[in-house]
Amino acid sequence: MDLLRLLTCGSVDDGKSTLIGRLLHDSQLIYEDVLASLEADSATHGSAGDQVDLALLMDGLRAEREQGITIDVAYRYFSTARRKFIIADTPGHPQYTRNMATGASTCDLAVILIDARHGVLAQTKRHSHIASLLGIRQVVVAINKMDLVGWSQERFAEIREDYRSFAKALDFSEQSFIPISALLGDNVVEPGDHLGWFDGPTLLQHLETVDVDTGLDPVHFRMPVQLVARPDASFRGYAGTIASGTLRPGDEVVALPSGLSSAVERIATFDGDLEVAGPGRAVTVTLADEIDISRGDLLVAPGSEPQRAHDLDAMVVWMAEAGAEPGCSYLLQTANAVSNCTIRSIRHRVDINTGSQEQAPGLGLNDIGHCVVTSDRELAFDPYSANRATGSFVLVDRLTNATVAAGMVIGAASAWDRTPDAALVRQRSEISDAERAIRFGQQPCTILLTGLTAAGKSTLATALERELFDRGKVSIRLDGENVRMGISRDLGFSSHERSENLRRVSEVARLVNGQGLIAIAALVAPDGEVRLRARDLVGADRYVEVFVDTPIEVCRERDPHGLYAMADQGEIPRFPGVSARYDRPTDADLRVDTSAQSVDECVEAILRRLTERGFLRGPSTP
Repeated sequence: MDLLRLLTCGSVDDGKSTLIGRLLHDSQLIYEDVLASLEADSATHGSAGDQVDLALLMDGLRAEREQGITIDVAYRYFSTARRKFIIADTPGHPQYTRNMATGASTCDLAVILIDARHGVLAQTKRHSHIASLLGIRQVVVAINKMDLVGWSQERFAEIREDYRSFAKALDFSEQSFIPISALLGDNVVEPGDHLGWFDGPTLLQHLETVDVDTGLDPVHFRMPVQLVARPDASFRGYAGTIASGTLRPGDEVVALPSGLSSAVERIATFDGDLEVAGPGRAVTVTLADEIDISRGDLLVAPGSEPQRAHDLDAMVVWMAEAGAEPGCSYLLQTANAVSNCTIRSIRHRVDINTGSQEQAPGLGLNDIGHCVVTSDRELAFDPYSANRATGSFVLVDRLTNATVAAGMVIGAASAWDRTPDAALVRQRSEISDAERAIRFGQQPCTILLTGLTAAGKSTLATALERELFDRGKVSIRLDGENVRMGISRDLGFSSHERSENLRRVSEVARLVNGQGLIAIAALVAPDGEVRLRARDLVGADRYVEVFVDTPIEVCRERDPHGLYAMADQGEIPRFPGVSARYDRPTDADLRVDTSAQSVDECVEAILRRLTERGFLRGPSTP
């Protein structure tokens, strides 16, 4: 039987502990002496009236029983005829959000409880965001306390739609909705008598049959060295837990950061040597050569080494009362090392209600933010989406030794955040801006045409280039497809790579503007924050953003390459407008719609805006 790791989460008093107790009780997995103890405790600490308070099975701390809330994470192991389970009961109180993140960090599935009386609350959304960030791709939304809303099918449907609408911005591959009453047991293990209108499985039936991707990478070998085992002069081994990949005697491994390599001689365990070891296995590895490997080093397979950098682009969940600001210093603890670090910048904070990104000078308790963190030593890491063990970290307060944040690595900080080498000196032209304006009869600017695929951006860029040429103006067109065939041919279509593509185009546009020319860029550019960075790089006084706001239905009809259909079928991952977010510009300099306006009308509108801002005139007059 396989093992499913799951957690229960949601807002306070939504019934998480009661649900786990009901699962164990109705599956007849509670010993008689434990049940007798629960019955006695229910008389003094229970909150379920005359019934046994099954929440007490999980809430074992005195403070938990006195207050009727979960404070710490409690784990229970149980099994049925079909599957083994490790279930984590996590607290719903905002004060203990850090404990929820701890519980979720090792789970493959989340059961998110919602009180049918209250619906989707702020803590429901916060826990959902954290589960998504921590790599949980499948959730079961258990709408609890249906007995308190008269077993209403309409109320169930209302909450289901509310949650679906909110969760569109999250990276969940599957969402299942199940109405239950944890107190009375309906639809937890057995269907019960009150939810006849629901034709889906019970919660336990779903958990027993759901196909969960554990996210373990069987290919790229990673093992952080936790201990150098040296019991006597004849044995030197390197102990740790394999984070990903498989290992066999004879395999070559590379030790980082030294880069030295050797072959594996033995894979030793307490129960004897292994011929093969995979993810999650604790082993001691001996090597054919005496190379310098210390605690904190990382053993990897040659040819598939992790990224290495001082600067990390990461999402963090802030867990401390004291807020975070750029410039604050902490200890950074990864799976294999501790280093000194500084929060260099806070890119944005996530609004948990809408999923939108908002500018913030700092992060407060329970905030989720996108940060750039700089370490004093080079770090070896993988993106969290590829490897949880080597893609995660915690920030620790130097004075109190308290954990203040949990971090998930997106990748090495992009070139947006890198400072040029101090030895470099920008070379100045001897031709002034005024001289160029006289020669070309224009003021330089960069026009970014942004919109969904097949919105008409390239068509407008080509027509605009033609009209400017006919008017005697000098421009350069940077079409998205042309750029990807040249300076961005090494980039894919992840959000990180799309960001880098726009940065490169913006750098070219800035150079072109410096020569007095007009740059026309036609790109999807789906990330609103990255577009703001492009504006800052080019210069707000030279930047014109045109939102090609063609409805997605029209884009689908026009799509000459069938990209939308392939995205619908999952053949193209993270496709803006389908399986990835497109941030609609809210402050664009101009909005056009090629489904309602002709190409000539759109071009004329752009030219009018360029004229209004003075770009189509010659030299500026005092």
